[in-house]
Amino acid sequence: MYLSTDAESLRVYEALASEVRLQIIDLLNKKEMHIKELASELFLSSAIVSTHVNKLQKAGLVGCRMRRINGGTYKYCSLSAEYLQIKLSRVAPASRKFKEVSVPIGHYTDIEASPTCGLASTEKMIGHYDNPAYFLDPERVHAGILWFTRGFVEYKIPNYLFKDQRVEEIEISMEIGSEAPYINENWPSDIQFTINGIELGTWTSPGDFGRMRGRFSPEWWENDVNQYGLMKVLRINKFGSFIDGLQISDTTIMDVPWDSTQWTFRICAEDTSQGRGGLTLYGKGFGNYDQDIVIRSYYEELDAESSKT
Repeated sequence: MYLSTDAESLRVYEALASEVRLQIIDLLNKKEMHIKELASELFLSSAIVSTHVNKLQKAGLVGCRMRRINGGTYKYCSLSAEYLQIKLSRVAPASRKFKEVSVPIGHYTDIEASPTCGLASTEKMIGHYDNPAYFLDPERVHAGILWFTRGFVEYKIPNYLFKDQRVEEIEISMEIGSEAPYINENWPSDIQFTINGIELGTWTSPGDFGRMRGRFSPEWWENDVNQYGLMKVLRINKFGSFIDGLQISDTTIMDVPWDSTQWTFRICAEDTSQGRGGLTLYGKGFGNYDQDIVIRSYYEELDAESSKT
């Protein structure tokens, strides 16, 4: 969840400004619970707990559903977000010009994958676990999740800019994590990014997450495998390359060739030391964010003389 200093984010800050609500979040971080269970754990009345839960729900931090059990109806609660990212300035109006494309994670143009590995659509596994050959199966274009212990995945991004438009910044957002056998919350992986053959830097994923089910995991998806990743935003501009605002290299927008009709974006995990490695990519229908790889190209209009050079 992304927050700033706007009024919309204020609801989240207010929801967190309570010791009881923080305790509710801690309890729901362990498992899904209904109102009466929470009340029992907190030694409070169900009415008071329900009020606190409603505040968390309105802030988008908690999700609730009604379930019938043994003739009774219970309001079950679970966390809707595990991580918050705060930008300490108001989000500027969307006045900058940009072009956007969403690339499904199964639409890669090149890949190398070593077991443990696999891919799946929202309906079924594509092929079998730990067989890299299935990454070339025609069904791969429907993949909503893919993972491997070592290798890379590469995508072609269409360049929709005209000759009189010059790229100022590239923003790429994706849900990503490590890859461990089954799941492991503490499984760091050094993941490298390149675009058009130029290295942008490395981000270390903290783990392969699965302590709770992903918000968008299909019903058939098993509980003991990759469930969700972290939403990361990669930016390349005139100041360097950044992940979520933290600089990962000095590579600037001027260091990368952008004239081709298509750009090549590669995500690589080559670290094979013990207890580290791999990557998992989550697309629509999996994980916590229900999106594919989204690329925004911010640009400026050139005058006639500048576009000739």
